[in-house]
Amino acid sequence: MKKISINGFAAAVLRSAGVAVFGIAVALPGVAAQPADATSGQALYADVLHFEQFGIHRFGSAGQNAALDWIADRLKSDGFTVEEQRFSVDRQYFLDDASLKVGGTTLTVMPQWWLPERAARFSLSAPIVREGDAAGKFVRVTIPYDRGAYLGARQRDAVAQAVQRHPAAVLLTIDHPSGEVFAYNVAQTDTPWPVPVILVAPKDVPMLEAAEKTGEPVTLSVNGHYEHNVPGRNIIGRLDRGKARTVVVSTPESSWFESTCERGPGIAAFLATASVAAQSLKDVNLVFVATSGHEVGHGGMEYFIRDKAPKPQDVAVWLHYGASLACYAQPADASRSSGARPINSDSRFLLMTDDVARYVEPAFKDVAAQHVTGPRASVGELRDIIGAGYSHVFGMAGLHPLFHTPFDNARMTSPDLPEPVVRAFVASLEDIVDSQRDGRKQ
Repeated sequence: MKKISINGFAAAVLRSAGVAVFGIAVALPGVAAQPADATSGQALYADVLHFEQFGIHRFGSAGQNAALDWIADRLKSDGFTVEEQRFSVDRQYFLDDASLKVGGTTLTVMPQWWLPERAARFSLSAPIVREGDAAGKFVRVTIPYDRGAYLGARQRDAVAQAVQRHPAAVLLTIDHPSGEVFAYNVAQTDTPWPVPVILVAPKDVPMLEAAEKTGEPVTLSVNGHYEHNVPGRNIIGRLDRGKARTVVVSTPESSWFESTCERGPGIAAFLATASVAAQSLKDVNLVFVATSGHEVGHGGMEYFIRDKAPKPQDVAVWLHYGASLACYAQPADASRSSGARPINSDSRFLLMTDDVARYVEPAFKDVAAQHVTGPRASVGELRDIIGAGYSHVFGMAGLHPLFHTPFDNARMTSPDLPEPVVRAFVASLEDIVDSQRDGRKQ
């Protein structure tokens, strides 16, 4: 398959209506007991649904911590010795709620991290001004969606220009094709905004435009608080067989919202791979790590690599399950009869170092994904892994129509989608380990 460079994630994202709201976990119907085959679609989808039931998975949240406990229990049930790697990040903002009242309509909005600490909780009524000095007022900024996941220079420059007008706050719209609020990942080292930057959904822009024209005041209310030296943890499962080589499998657990299809298939794949590897990969040690802090600086992965990961020369292969592995190109209805199509190769990337590509690519011949090898495979947390000197690395990352929005839920996947992806990963993993055992050229 043709190898290409990545210029951000690419996708055709369709507008859809959601059923969830910020901060609310929706109870889902009971899920049947998992079949014996951990890689079956039924078993994988059951884990996706279970993950969703924990609610928001933002770093430091109750839902995130409950999901980590569940992952630990599952690894123990497959015979792994489990430890918690505890660490802390410099800061986290804990959002309770945020709203913008325009006329008689109250819109759900969200801060784009990081707010000024003095503005962790505030309420302000003021008009939106189009031009000139905006002291004590709001200014509105709309910027294009760049098909990426991380806050970058383009977004910061656009906000900086607006801040030069001295507003009380910036109402920022990322023009995401879903029409919903879209949040960018940030780093712990990012400087807080000089004034609050508040994300407003593209679908709500006409109301802001009308208020801007009339000069009618709008009311912004944000309730939250900052904490510092915020505790976090990674869940690490080990099967130490006293072998010279070790297989590492990793996945991020935390995210901005419920993030069912962003995170769920990867976590389901991670758990299924642990079950299979515990039985089939007897000639290597196993280390499985679920990391936290992904959306606010990759903290967990950095701590794992620094303090707990095997040395590069001891790692037979490192498999990383990233975002949006098995999602629809549009939300499917509850009966799965809507004809929704899986995401295509424009939205999903099979990422490999050169040393493992020859073993990985054949297993994925029937899985739609763009194949990316070498340094260009350093996407998301793979950039941390590859940057630390690990040379036998592969994984997958992508996006889907409701990626990084509050409406990413179970409709974005189904039992049909993750099974072929996970089985291709397991086959690749086993082939790489076998190749090292029987001396095939790497």
